[in-house]
Amino acid sequence: MKKSHLSILIVILIVVLDQWSKLWIKTHMLLGERYQVESWFYINFQENEGMAFSMSLPGAYGKILLSLFRVVAVALLIYYIRLSIKEKGHWGFIAALSMILAGAIGNIIDGAFYGLIFSDSTYHVAHLVSPGHGYTGFMLGHVVDMLYFPLWEGILPSWIPVYGGQFFMFFGAVFNVADAAITGGVIVIAIFSWLFFREKSPEPQAGVQSEPDHLSGRNLP
Repeated sequence: MKKSHLSILIVILIVVLDQWSKLWIKTHMLLGERYQVESWFYINFQENEGMAFSMSLPGAYGKILLSLFRVVAVALLIYYIRLSIKEKGHWGFIAALSMILAGAIGNIIDGAFYGLIFSDSTYHVAHLVSPGHGYTGFMLGHVVDMLYFPLWEGILPSWIPVYGGQFFMFFGAVFNVADAAITGGVIVIAIFSWLFFREKSPEPQAGVQSEPDHLSGRNLP
C-alpha cells in the first residue's frame, strides 16, 4: 500500500469512528448520563469547550481562538505529511501523524458544526435541527466526550510526599476517539523517534561503481 493511501485510510477510519460514536452519544444520552460497562470503564457523556480530556478555554473568544488554532494545525499537518511522503519518510511516522491529523479534524467538526445542527443536551436528549437553529453559533459548539476509565481510586498512603493521605483517581479524565488518536500518535512518535529520524545511509547511484585503487591512481600502502 502506498504511504499516501495509508495516511488517507487512517484519517478516514478514525474520523468516521469518532463521529459515529459522538453522534450516537449525542442522540441517545442526556448530558451527564453514565453507563457502566466494566468496573474500570464507563460511557460518560460530557461536553467541553474544545480541548482534549474535558479541558476548556473560558469564553467565546477562547473557543474561537482554539478552533482557529486547530484549523492552522490541520493545515500544517497535511503539509508535513505530504512532505514526509515525498521525502520517503518512515511509514510509522506518517501513520502517527495521520492519527494526530484525524483527531484534530474530528474535534474541529464538533466545535464548528454541532452547535448549529443540534439542540441542547441538558435535561433532554439532543435532536437534529435546521442549520443555524442549534444551541450556539458556528465555531462555538461543544466537543462530545464519552470514554471514562477510572482505573483506580482511593486514599494514597501517608508516606507519599505532598499528596499522602489524600483521595486520588487514576485515570479520571473523560475523552473521545479523537483525543485517543492524538495522544496515541504523539506517544508513537515519542517512543519510536529513534527509528523514524535515524540517518539513512547514502544510496549508491545506479550504474556507478567504485574503481579499484590501482586503476584510480591511488597508491596502496
